[in-house]
Amino acid sequence: MSTRSRPAPPEPDRSTGPDDARYRALCSRDRRFDGRFFTGITSTGIYCRPVCAVRTPRRENCRFFDHAAQAEQAGIRPCLRCRPELAPAERPWSTQDAGDILLQHALRWLDDPAQHQVNDGSTLTRLAERLGVSDRHLRRVFAQHLGVSPLQVLQTRRLLCAKQLLTDTALPVTEVAQAAGFGSLRRFHAAFRQHYGLPPLQIRASRAPTRQPGVVWLGWRPPLDLESLLGFLAARALPGVELVQRAELRYARTLSLSSAGQTHAGWCTLQFEPERDRVGLQVSEGLLPALPAVMVRLRALLDLDADPAGFTPVLAPAFPGIGGLRVPGAVDGFELAVRAILGQQVTVAAARTLAGRVVEAFGAPCPDQADAPAGLLRLFPSPARLLEADAAERLGQLGVVRQRQQAIVALAHAVAHGGLDLSPHAPLSATLQALQALPGIGRWTASYIAMRALRWPDAWPPGDVVLLEALAPRSLGLSPRERQRQADAAAAAWQPWRSYAVVRLWADQSPASVAS
Repeated sequence: MSTRSRPAPPEPDRSTGPDDARYRALCSRDRRFDGRFFTGITSTGIYCRPVCAVRTPRRENCRFFDHAAQAEQAGIRPCLRCRPELAPAERPWSTQDAGDILLQHALRWLDDPAQHQVNDGSTLTRLAERLGVSDRHLRRVFAQHLGVSPLQVLQTRRLLCAKQLLTDTALPVTEVAQAAGFGSLRRFHAAFRQHYGLPPLQIRASRAPTRQPGVVWLGWRPPLDLESLLGFLAARALPGVELVQRAELRYARTLSLSSAGQTHAGWCTLQFEPERDRVGLQVSEGLLPALPAVMVRLRALLDLDADPAGFTPVLAPAFPGIGGLRVPGAVDGFELAVRAILGQQVTVAAARTLAGRVVEAFGAPCPDQADAPAGLLRLFPSPARLLEADAAERLGQLGVVRQRQQAIVALAHAVAHGGLDLSPHAPLSATLQALQALPGIGRWTASYIAMRALRWPDAWPPGDVVLLEALAPRSLGLSPRERQRQADAAAAAWQPWRSYAVVRLWADQSPASVAS
């Protein structure tokens, strides 16, 4: 049982309403909140998006609106700088200049090798379609804001990725070129000579002799509460799939993923070096061709891109020392969703046992077992495996109740054939609606998936027994609805970073009693 004290309820004089949460989101300028509200500044008579680059107005001068039309009805005119008409919404992107927010979404998409193909034309076409703009407009936005084209940005990403692989791995040059996204070895050599003025192998020859071969380093912004992060992963580690060695600061797991139209499988290990704010990643031979995609997924699993400066001021009054906390993500959205279904209304230990049985029954053997860390034997089952004719019956034999059998099969069908995207790039609202439309998936499960797979920082799973007991204990004699209302009111002070509060509250309880 953790020795941390339960957070005190918010002080009576502290602002905890939804508008105060919106003001904190406004101060953070976190782009994930763009389009979700608009801020009217009474001192200027202008309303803006939460990502506007102007100086943050004083709280007493702010009014908040769900829709731009509400602000205009109140007699407030749109900002000419951030252009509220370009904010993302539950509709396709504007075909006008979408400005900086469009650029940021495009750059984040281009940084993920799993989201694009080797063919440059196909990559940009898919990106433009996803953003709801034309190829021509996408090029115009990049030229206006960066002075370079999307292809030049993509080329730079590929070259830097190749440089890291040449320096840190022993991959043959041909495989480096393919893993970095180059269509041919000839194009790879030409690009390297054009941009760096030397052949690729000269990069490899110049690497420091003391460098650990085969280790790729991933950094983070300090502080990092590594004990809590590894504790969370250890409590949920799947037998045969994951291995957590907390004393050695080591994590390992099996993994299967698709990259450039091919499926790669194997195992990977992470060795943390907290004194240098970094973690060393090694992958087996089967995953080497997909190393860039593996790096992106593991950064999401460990929440390495979190910025503690954003959420610490909001959460520190209730949770001292929370700046080092991370919200563990997922290496695969489908895997996380299946595990969430199995964890409905049961403890972490029970969910782990059920998931282990599913892996044993449906998971394929892990390649590269000869040199794999002890215990890494199987891959998590793919959607296709859980769609086999007798899948539901076999799940029942493993102890999975009928409602969850149906939910898992429906989820597998939606991912395999229905286009359901459970990656961090998926649109939040549409994905939550699609999940809750499936049988056996309610608001708690959808919120949990949003928190870990979709990387939503303000998830708040309703009805969670641990959260309710921490914020509205049974001893108060309240009805279930009153308990939820009281918990929601207390958590309002933590918006828009409630996901971090959830993980901290769970960590304060015994792992055996926390819902998965």
